Amino acid sequence: MPTPNPAALDFLLTRRSRPAKTLTGPVPSRDELMPLLTAAARTPDHGKLEPWRFIVVEQTAMAQLAEVVETRGAALGLEAEQIAKGRSQFDQGGLAVIVIEVHKMSDKIPALEQTYSAGAVCLALLNAALAAGWGANWLSGWPSHDRGFMADGLALQDHERIAGLIHIGTETAAPPERPRPDLESITTWL
Repeated sequence: MPTPNPAALDFLLTRRSRPAKTLTGPVPSRDELMPLLTAAARTPDHGKLEPWRFIVVEQTAMAQLAEVVETRGAALGLEAEQIAKGRSQFDQGGLAVIVIEVHKMSDKIPALEQTYSAGAVCLALLNAALAAGWGANWLSGWPSHDRGFMADGLALQDHERIAGLIHIGTETAAPPERPRPDLESITTWL
């Protein structure tokens, strides 16, 4: 008979990301962030490849990345509104952890499984932050998919890409509940 953990299940059944724009300081200190990163690094990882790593972006680096977004957006010929939206998460953010997918050559582990693992790290980090009492949100946006931003802003190599930006801070308002999937329409029993 399994041993239930009702508190953990209740957390998972009621968890809710906090919009990044509603997060403020204080943000976790480096010491407070380490257990969250540790929890995220316990993500399933077929073959123990560790196909991901973390870049912790603190306040001063946020402003620098906002400028890189501005420059890249102009170089790409994006509309001012698109550029503003892309840089807003760096303009407004106090701390973010960027989860980097690091593709590793393997005869046994397909690249797609490495991508799944990096995505799982994002969710694990998000949930760890929420469980620790912080507000947190997983974002992406056009800068996350722009190779120029990845190279100029984060010095990523060709075998690396952004899986997600997890913003962590103090929540200023609990968001209202939102509609959830209809399990009957998305579940098949065989």
